[in-house]
Amino acid sequence: MRNLFLGRRAFLKNGSLLLASASLSAVRLESLLADSPPSTGGVQIGLITDLHYADKPHRGTRYYRETLTKLAEAGEQFRKDKPDFVVELGDLIDSADSLEHELRNLKRINQDFSAISKDRHYVLGNHCVETLTKAEFLEVAEQKQSYYSFDREGFHFVVLDACFRSDGKPYGRKNSHWTDANIPPAEVEWLQADLQKGDKPTIVFAHQRLDVSNNHGVKNALEIRKVLEQSGRVLAVFQGHSHRNDYHDINGIHYCTLVAMIEGSGAENNGYSLLSLKPGGPLQLQGFRVQKDYRWTRS
Repeated sequence: MRNLFLGRRAFLKNGSLLLASASLSAVRLESLLADSPPSTGGVQIGLITDLHYADKPHRGTRYYRETLTKLAEAGEQFRKDKPDFVVELGDLIDSADSLEHELRNLKRINQDFSAISKDRHYVLGNHCVETLTKAEFLEVAEQKQSYYSFDREGFHFVVLDACFRSDGKPYGRKNSHWTDANIPPAEVEWLQADLQKGDKPTIVFAHQRLDVSNNHGVKNALEIRKVLEQSGRVLAVFQGHSHRNDYHDINGIHYCTLVAMIEGSGAENNGYSLLSLKPGGPLQLQGFRVQKDYRWTRS
């Protein structure tokens, strides 16, 4: 069996950013991909994050109203590529000055987002539930839960919710600060049990980052990473929140931070991506505009 090379040293090949270094987890990743159940050809996922839509003037590098145009471009690309489902990785909306205004912003951007794909998933971001409660956001989004899991084509997917304060209270009604992000004990227990139930290779979606210990990170990220590592199933985590392209390989799990759609004016500053997964094959992220490409593959 050929070795699988993953890691932190990046180089360009055929227009894609390849990440290469010898890793103890390489064999595990190849084994998980090879042992996954037969598929009709894998699964594709459209990914967007940090849209921060709001009907208000731009501030600094954030052009709130331009999100509608940027999302429309991503929608056209996804309609062409026909991903199996689309995931929004948090901060779909920005803060508004009233509950009424916030709900209006959410309904407006969700009208466009829901038209892109019937099969779609929302990760809660801190801005999503700064003014709204989680129940209010999820009702408009037509999503039952803030954290859950599901299967597609031989892969397992986990949606996490880190919008909880250190005391366990959920974000909502301006009761929190964005630097105090936590995954509470009940969700940690659920995650452990969920990852123990099967053997499918797993992808995790989050908003706040699980690979850093700064203000953009989940406070108990180390605990969560240990749960992911101990499962032996998790291939990668896709996250947002810090608005920039970033990547870390931590103990064989890929932590890929995607660029924010909100940043910068004009189409040239847009960012979105398409994740392709194939049993026995590579994990490939095709980035559009300012989103980077990644390909984790066998040598």
